[in-house]
Amino acid sequence: MTDTVKAEMLGRLAQGKSFEDLASKVVFITGAGNGIGLAMARAFAACKARLALLDIDPIGLQAAVESLRAEFPDVEIRTWAAAVNDETAVNDAVSAAHAAFGGIDILLNNAGISMNRPTLELTGEDWRRAMDVNVNGVFYCAQAAGRYMAEQGRGVIVNMSSMYGTVAAPERAAYCTSKAAVAMLTKVLAIEWGKLGIRVNAIAPGYVRTALVDELVNTGRMDLDALTRRTPIGRLGEPHEIATLALFLASEHASFINGHVAVADGGWSAYSYI
Repeated sequence: MTDTVKAEMLGRLAQGKSFEDLASKVVFITGAGNGIGLAMARAFAACKARLALLDIDPIGLQAAVESLRAEFPDVEIRTWAAAVNDETAVNDAVSAAHAAFGGIDILLNNAGISMNRPTLELTGEDWRRAMDVNVNGVFYCAQAAGRYMAEQGRGVIVNMSSMYGTVAAPERAAYCTSKAAVAMLTKVLAIEWGKLGIRVNAIAPGYVRTALVDELVNTGRMDLDALTRRTPIGRLGEPHEIATLALFLASEHASFINGHVAVADGGWSAYSYI
């Protein structure tokens, strides 16, 4: 980083323009139709980034695009409906995004599924699906985007792990294992691709208030009061808080952060007392 670039970066910080460098960047976001993925799309749109959005649900994806365009009329968006564990579909979508925008600067590898089953009842199908979506899907997307980033000589990848990829919990054997694999894959790619100009980090959220969590609470499958009491900060996270962390990790202000798994869980994993 030259002295001129450093001076410009510090100048933007001093003026309260922390993420100005993200303007016009091409951001490929998976699982962008709702929850954290949509919150990240909104955050990057606010920074005037260009959005390549992928989600398995075409209806939800279209609704997300409509809400984004209503809030940010000038945002440039392209979409692809595909499953991240479909390697061919992922390669096609990333290739199409690269062709449409002329490059891919940032990959937010957000898509994933939950898997909460007593281990003795966990089927082979359950196990394989968690690994296929949460691990294979992250790998396919990272590899597809990484090839173009390597050609460009620059790029940022942010993978979505979980606090349950860093600490264990009962009845989550498949989920914990898959998210721990994402954390380790992140570190491998970071040390392998750093010399190519590609930074790779991960976010490990705790419990975040999404539509899925609200549904689990409303159906009695999740005890919101118990989760709140167990979280030292006294509440669940909000999608925009994870999105803000993604902004930071993707920006020039995280230029020396590589191979890091950033836990954002309100202190849950720091608190060993049950």
